Amino acid sequence: MGLIRGLTAGSGAVETLGRAAQGIAEVFHPNATEGQRMGHAAQQAALAQLSEEFDMPARGWFDRCVDGLNRLPRPMLALGTLGLFVYAMVDPAGFARRMEGLAFVPDPLWWLLGAIVGFYFGARELHYVRRVPPTPRPAALHSSWHAADEETVAEVNPALGEWAAARD
Repeated sequence: MGLIRGLTAGSGAVETLGRAAQGIAEVFHPNATEGQRMGHAAQQAALAQLSEEFDMPARGWFDRCVDGLNRLPRPMLALGTLGLFVYAMVDPAGFARRMEGLAFVPDPLWWLLGAIVGFYFGARELHYVRRVPPTPRPAALHSSWHAADEETVAEVNPALGEWAAARD
């Protein structure tokens, strides 16, 4: 009985020694299960961040209405232009009267309309251009800073030599 008790009492030391050996072994060869667990946690965190990024907050009726109005100008301009072609074919005399009326619009008003439409579509285009990351620019092949450092060799000019000799 005493022998068995002595063997089991020493098992705590053996167990501690085994844990220490396992810890030392994990320094040289990582625990695959723990690595998979950490990889899974990192992937879950990335997916959670992505879902929060694209999670749309609940919007009210006013926000939806304004979003709908903001989507109308481009289709209205395109369909209105096609409508003008149809109108010109259906009622040429009426179309001519309308175009004569447009001829009386003063130039500054046309400039204002062009600025408004240009800024509207320019701002939309710039909004989408900003989303695209810029392409990296290649390094300059020749820089003026380095060109000034290089030593230039003066060419011999016989005319200047004669002039300098005649001056002396």
